[in-house]
Parts: sequence; structure tokens; C-alpha cells
Amino acid sequence: MNKKVAFYTLGCKLNFSETSTIARSFEKEDFDRVDFTETADIYVINTCSVTENADKRFKTIVKQAQQKNPEAFVAAVGCYAQLKPEELAAVDGVDLVLGATEKFKITDYLNDLSKNVQGEVHSCEIADADFYVGSYAIGDRTRAFLKVQDGCDYKCTYCTIPLARGISRSDSLENVLKNASEIASKDIKEIVLTGVNIGDYGKGEFGNKKHEHTFLDLVKALDDVEGIHRLRISSIEPNLLKNETIDFVAQSNSFVPHFHIPLQSGCDEILKKMRRRYLTNLYVDRVKRIKETMPHACIGVDVIVGFPGETEAQFLETYQFLNELDISYLHVFTYSERDNTLAADMENAVPKNVRSKRSKMLRGLSAKKRRAFYESQLGTMRTVLIEGENKSGYIHGFTENYVKVKAPWNPELVNTLHQVELSKIDEDGLVRFEFVSQKVIA
Repeated sequence: MNKKVAFYTLGCKLNFSETSTIARSFEKEDFDRVDFTETADIYVINTCSVTENADKRFKTIVKQAQQKNPEAFVAAVGCYAQLKPEELAAVDGVDLVLGATEKFKITDYLNDLSKNVQGEVHSCEIADADFYVGSYAIGDRTRAFLKVQDGCDYKCTYCTIPLARGISRSDSLENVLKNASEIASKDIKEIVLTGVNIGDYGKGEFGNKKHEHTFLDLVKALDDVEGIHRLRISSIEPNLLKNETIDFVAQSNSFVPHFHIPLQSGCDEILKKMRRRYLTNLYVDRVKRIKETMPHACIGVDVIVGFPGETEAQFLETYQFLNELDISYLHVFTYSERDNTLAADMENAVPKNVRSKRSKMLRGLSAKKRRAFYESQLGTMRTVLIEGENKSGYIHGFTENYVKVKAPWNPELVNTLHQVELSKIDEDGLVRFEFVSQKVIA
């Protein structure tokens, strides 16, 4: 019988795409993939180090694997494995820790899968992570995460990602288009472009800093790939989201009117301390340009609260800035000190209870913004992609501009696109709709 392997992914969409690539390498070695809740011979945990919580969850996940099979081989890969390999190797039950360049060759490090007394570490200097490994993840039949770029050359004072993933580098345009065509051939309706800093696409495409292509070139080329109904840009830095890209998305065949643009602070003084590459006036310009060309566009925002030295007045400046901005939702991160970052050594740390209070205030603002955006979409005609999970008798989906909808469960609707009219907001905050016609778009 074939050995069984199970995977657990922490963190971002990029991690999910890489887990899928690693999983395919196991399948080539005749492993059978099973769910993480099942008994397996090897458990692979793809780690994240963006938040303190992701670090803590790792130990819990290792315990879950051991409860399923105390004799199972446990391997850790990913960002946390690159940043703190010895710390992970010391966790009870961990047998193997692989860094940024080694994770894609994991099957080369497996012998007889017998447990190690101490976790074995294979981790490179991050400067050696200068080559690119393409990947994509197919999750729920409806949507795929396509990695187009890795690493980051920015030096934000709070961030460990350059230490965990190395320099900015890109997949070749030819390979991205090949992967996109493969995904389309599997009857997947939507592709989400992922990377660490995708607006930097093109850099390192040929193993050097030369830019053969730009992010706009990538977007234009993908728009011509046959069989893709929707393309969605994941998080993109405001200084790299050019007007030409916004204008192209506004009239494109496949790209949807949804942007997720990190802000991090609505206070210019804090942005400078963070070493972000823009100030609030540029951010306002980007939002205005999107709304001028696509009034119905959904705009999501990342924001960090409790950065060292953030005063009450500066936090309220951020709150007011976001309150007045025509955006649709927030992803709120509570600042946590990360080793080997400049921010960790800055003075005037914000007390944790204050950080928590500020986070709660912004999460409340996010709920208000999302509700207002959903209300603005009622009565409009939209295209809905229906997803595959039965949640308490309902099926869910998303419009092209990222309004989450629900309808009574019907398995025949899974992975189909429909023209609908958004009719009302339900008690749980999701939107109900009426079919404009019974005809399936795709």
C-alpha cells in the first residue's frame, strides 16, 4: 500500500499555492494525499511568521498530528521554518525542518520515515534563495491561487518576509501563461494572482534584476488566456498599482473590479517610521482612480494598529482617514514585535491592551464599511460564482466585486456562474439574490 501524506497550511494564499506544488511532488513519489484530520504516515506543516498567533498555532497543529498517529513523521516548511529552524526543530514530535530553498525538494530528505530524536534542520542562508519555483493551488474546484512572484526587496521596519523569502523574483511570463492554461483546462472559473509583492512582477524573471516584463504586461497577457472566466489581483502595493493597470482592469475581459491595497497606517508620520514607499495622498489618488473608472469596485485595505510610538492622536488620524475613504472592508493586524526587525527595537511600545482596543475599533469600522458597500450594491445586476460547500443548508458564492452571497443549498449550482440581481441583506450580513435567468453563463 502507498504511504499517506497530509498537509496543513498556515498563512497566506501564496503558502496555499506552494503547499499544492509540494503535494504534487509527493504524488509523483506514489504517496496518497489524505486530509490532515486523517491518519497519515507523514504530516507536512507549511508555516507562517507574519503574526505571533501563527507561531503559537504551530505547536497545536503538531500535537493534532501526533494524536492521529504518534509514529508519524512530522515535517515543517515555510517562513517560520526559515526564520527560526532550531526553534521548530526543538518542538516535541518534529522530525524535519526545511528552509526557503529546501522545501520544494522535501521528498529528497525523506528516508525511511522513522522518528528522529531531535528535529533535523536543512536551512539555507536567505541570500541563497535567489531562484524561482512556480506553483498554483486548486482548492474548492471554483478558484485557484496562481503564484507569479516571490520575495521582497522592500525594507519595511516591522516585516520579516524579506528574511524568510529572500529577494524579489518572478516567474517567466511564458510559465505563468502555461500554468494559467493548465488551470483553465480543469474547469476552474477563477484565478487569484498571488505573490509576496506582485506589483514588482518582472524583476528577477531571468535570475537577475533585469525587467523584461512588467505587472501590466502580465495582466494584459493573462487577459487573453482562453477558458479563464475571472482573474483577481490579490494584495498589491499602492505605489506599484499604476493608473495604466487600473484603466486596463476597468475594460478587461476577465479581471474583476476588486483590489486589495495595503495601507498599514493613515498617518504619514507612522508610514515614514514603517518605511513604506508612499504617503496617504498617493493612497487617496489610487482609491479615487479606481472609483472613477469602476464605481462598483470593491477595495480592501490592510492596516496595522499599535505600531511603536503610535499615539492616540495618530491612531485617530488613521481611523478618520479610513472612515472618510471610499473603501469596502479592512483587514486589521495588531502589531506584534518580530525578531530581527528595526521596529522591535523602537521606543514607546504601545501597551497590548491599547493595541487590542484600537484593533477592535477598526474591526467595527470594517463591519460598517462592508455593510455600506453591500447596501450600495442592492438592486444591481452582478455575476455570481457559486462555491461548493454546504453550510447549514446554504450555498455561498461571490460576485465579481466580492459581495458574498447565499442561497438555499443546491448541488447543481456548484462551480457555475450566473447573472443575478442582488435583492437583500440577510441577518448574517450575507446578500440574497434573484436569478435574472436560469441560463448558466459558464
